[in-house]
Amino acid sequence: MPNIAAPSRSRHRHYVSGLESFAKCRHYRSRSANDTVKYMPTRLPPILRGAALVIALSAAFTWFGVYNVTGPAWLSFSMWLVTIGTGMSSSGFIMPFIFGTRFEPWPLFLRILAGAALIAVPVTLSLYIFSAVVGNPMALTLVPVQYAYVLAVCVVMVIGGYALSLARAAPTTTSEMTEPDAVSTFLSRLPLKYRQAELHAVSSEDHYLRVHTSVGDELILMRLADAVRELEGAGGLQVHRSWWVAKAAVRDAARAGGKLTLVLVSGKEVPVSRTYLPAVREAGIAA
Repeated sequence: MPNIAAPSRSRHRHYVSGLESFAKCRHYRSRSANDTVKYMPTRLPPILRGAALVIALSAAFTWFGVYNVTGPAWLSFSMWLVTIGTGMSSSGFIMPFIFGTRFEPWPLFLRILAGAALIAVPVTLSLYIFSAVVGNPMALTLVPVQYAYVLAVCVVMVIGGYALSLARAAPTTTSEMTEPDAVSTFLSRLPLKYRQAELHAVSSEDHYLRVHTSVGDELILMRLADAVRELEGAGGLQVHRSWWVAKAAVRDAARAGGKLTLVLVSGKEVPVSRTYLPAVREAGIAA
């Protein structure tokens, strides 16, 4: 019967290297709440793109003999299909949650470690289930060792994905990213009807962002910090820990109970926190 052993030191280095490549492909790119995530710049439908990535990585890891899987090639290939597919599916739910506004006060290294630790749980479980299904169950006493190996590559995956997401979100230079370009790039994440609209504001709702435009609003999966960074130089500013507004979209400002509120041209009211009050005054949109 084929045996799935713990990876040797040399093979583990190949495993980490392979998963680092996986991380570069599997980045966290924001999406419409009603659209599918666009992880790879191809013309294939999103589900087929994900499946193609899993199959390609599984084939590559099988070819290079990563993780010291003994037995026929189909066994190794099947194991990688299961574990990589589980990791990709899990990260699609876990990472937007960990890198959402709820955990934004956490240090970055803690969020990376937490995300990797959560992803490693279903991946390790899938590895044990697979070994049991093929008739060679792994000893439960090896769970800590197997989890440690999986956690190590998940940390690499999360770091690589996060670094790539920052590189893609940040404009290259101030001169290259003009005001129309910044807004157009940001709105390109939304369905077609919103892409030529005027951007009024962006507000955070848990780990989603609500994009307020002249033709309505739409949810996307993105951090407010990344949105603010991408919209730098787009004629707006952050006025609250949960709000960014375009200066041209502010119709009025009102005070009630000592708190300042901005009124957009759409009639939407936006709170201004004390932290951002000096910036609001400097921008000339409130006294």
